[in-house]
Amino acid sequence: MKLSIIVPIYNEEKIIPELHRRIIKSAEVITDDYEIIFVNDGSKDNSIFQLQSIASSHKKSFYINFSRNFGHQIAVSAGLDNCKGDAVVIIDGDLQDPPELIPELYKKHKEGFEVVYAKRENREGESLFKKISAKFFYRTLSSLTSIDIPLDTGDFRLIDKKIVECLKQMPEKNKFLRGQISWIGFNQTAVYFNRDKRKYGKSGYPLSKMLSFAIDGITSFSDKPLTFVTRTGIFLSFFSLLI
Repeated sequence: MKLSIIVPIYNEEKIIPELHRRIIKSAEVITDDYEIIFVNDGSKDNSIFQLQSIASSHKKSFYINFSRNFGHQIAVSAGLDNCKGDAVVIIDGDLQDPPELIPELYKKHKEGFEVVYAKRENREGESLFKKISAKFFYRTLSSLTSIDIPLDTGDFRLIDKKIVECLKQMPEKNKFLRGQISWIGFNQTAVYFNRDKRKYGKSGYPLSKMLSFAIDGITSFSDKPLTFVTRTGIFLSFFSLLI
């Protein structure tokens, strides 16, 4: 198959019909040989019924249904485990990442890039706190790790099938896919876009989840926190012995 599009879904019942239409329109600019894989991450609304209806009426659309909420990264990983495309697009289901950018990502892929990530120039409709905390996280992560993780990018990207095969061999339970994809390497480039504000509902990433995600990202790709804690422990033990 030429193209797979993976869409994690959590409480997006109002968005799904428009999202599906826009993804189809963008995919068909590229090829008729595509699949759309929705992953319902334990939604508490009627998202699953929307996905069942779509899958029954559109032969190129499929869904995976989780028994509970396992988290965004696990949902994307489930899609990666089941996709068939030579090129795979990961896009969030809240329409903040525009499906219309997919043909541009694919164009860069055809130029020879194995990873084409969508880089945000502006983040519409987000609070000042979220914008500042996001900038702080990406720059802190960049300073703590030796891996070149692109700044101001999410999981919205296109990856080659060879990247998918590499990710399948990485058994981490606490996933940080954007870091793993950067670590794998290959030719990578960016396409810039303005992120739209959320049309319906509220983010599935409250502060607690954002903090947990940030900690997973930092501890997965840097030994500096562990080194700091170890050195502090040795110093305190030595100081206690002197006392």
